[in-house]
Amino acid sequence: MKLDSLVTSDIISQHPCFSDQAHDRVGRIHLPVAPKCNIQCNYCSREYDCVNESRPGVTSKVISSQEAVGRVREVIEKFPNIRIVGIAGPGDPLFNEETFETFRLVKDRFPYLHKCMSTNGLLLPEKVESAKQLGLATMTVTLNTVDPSIGAKIHSVVYYQGKKLEGVEAAEVLLNNQLAGIKMAVKEGIVVKVNTVMIPTINDNHIIEVATKIKELGVYMQNIMPLIPLFKFTHLSPPSPTERKRLQDECAKVIKQMTHCRQCRADAVGLLHKDMSTQLFG
Repeated sequence: MKLDSLVTSDIISQHPCFSDQAHDRVGRIHLPVAPKCNIQCNYCSREYDCVNESRPGVTSKVISSQEAVGRVREVIEKFPNIRIVGIAGPGDPLFNEETFETFRLVKDRFPYLHKCMSTNGLLLPEKVESAKQLGLATMTVTLNTVDPSIGAKIHSVVYYQGKKLEGVEAAEVLLNNQLAGIKMAVKEGIVVKVNTVMIPTINDNHIIEVATKIKELGVYMQNIMPLIPLFKFTHLSPPSPTERKRLQDECAKVIKQMTHCRQCRADAVGLLHKDMSTQLFG
């Protein structure tokens, strides 16, 4: 399936994260069914939740696959503009079997809803076929660098095939799997968006290289997200809006940029700019 096909165009036009024309009219629901993660990023903390906090990794609670189906039913009855069912954590969806069980149930009971996933990409090469069989047509992969020496500064630990990897070795394994998995996903006809966290002094001068590489792989869009200083990066300052805009403009010469991201919670519900999760389930 080519990105300019009618089918793909329709998918993009109905996804609030992939279309800047859909984000204020099409809603999504994130199902927090995937608590386990197989990497530790130096900017990521899933230790606490605040009702006023909107960022990846945050959820009021983790729910089961059956609870997730009930939540979907309840939400679509209240908000008929919900079209996207996504799983974005709070850990890595591909590292949790509950992700696949949830998507199987959603596919059976709500076949008209579009299914989406966000992942770090470590397990993507071995899981992409299963994701495609479950009907996923869009996917977001977080890719912060294409240089293992930079990756070693961003990721503390990678757990892969029963081994705990650190340093450049961990970064190399993660990067190789991310690139291979993205290539496979695109080949399967999945529309891929890449999230790149802009981390001043770490990868901010390197992100144009990420944009160039993912364009070669057939990625549809890049989303440059500002660092939220957490965990080991609490001493770093996030990029200013002007700095991020300058980088987005530079990368836009290479690949389409997402500029309306809200860095959503793992249990987000509603429109991108109007999250209803805490009112409904907090």
